[in-house]
Amino acid sequence: MAYREWGAPSNPKVLICVHGVTRVGDDFDELARHFSGEYRVICPDVVGRGYSDRLRNPAFYVLPQYVSDMVTLLARSGAESVDWIGTSMGGLIGMGLAALEGNPIHQLVLNDVGPTLNPEAMVRIGSYIGQDTQFADFAAGLAYIKAVSASFGPHTDAQWRKLARDVLRENPDGSWRKHYDMGLAEPFKATTPEMAAAGQAALWAAYDAIRARTLLIRGELSDLLSRETALEMGRRGPQAQLTEIAGVGHAPTLQDAGQIQLIQDFLSAYGK
Repeated sequence: MAYREWGAPSNPKVLICVHGVTRVGDDFDELARHFSGEYRVICPDVVGRGYSDRLRNPAFYVLPQYVSDMVTLLARSGAESVDWIGTSMGGLIGMGLAALEGNPIHQLVLNDVGPTLNPEAMVRIGSYIGQDTQFADFAAGLAYIKAVSASFGPHTDAQWRKLARDVLRENPDGSWRKHYDMGLAEPFKATTPEMAAAGQAALWAAYDAIRARTLLIRGELSDLLSRETALEMGRRGPQAQLTEIAGVGHAPTLQDAGQIQLIQDFLSAYGK
């Protein structure tokens, strides 16, 4: 598993940032720069994405595998206590870890994700994950990323270019491709309604077991995390503090200064 570190390696304050299903650890560059003076920041590429290895059997591109991998990363870091920021899939991984007995997660930030996920949004996401689309040039790839990521909300041209460059790689012939394993789509395709219902029940059980102080960020226009689910998350389990980002769907990219500041305010408020 590839990962990037920011800040002093000896800093006992550790912040782990984990990306969404087709994204990479570089998504957190701006946030990591902001927090690198206060934390040792670790931003991994989850297996199958970016510079991490691909799995021989795509059936293992599932949450239990990701949680197991992160347990290994936590052990390698040597950290006794960590704060965790997880966007979408990264938030689900954080929930799974934070529910384990004796886990080291002290504060948890869930970015536009919860135990109940809108089935229509899952279909939308699953529809493009496995498309092995090749792009004639970077401009074509950029246009594609902007189209499938429109729900991220407004971004500058420079931000869109970075969001695209983080998840696209150039082929030897000058064309461009997605920087993840197309096998990620296999578990999506294999999921039955019964499996989805069982998974939702397991996620709520995990959420209810969390004892970490928790912030829930929701895109106001999110089609993955409903406001009803977000409010329920404020009533049970760790009783997450809810903040909504206006004009954004799934999911806030945490590149905007205002979005970074609300995380800063939450993480800094402990003990005050």
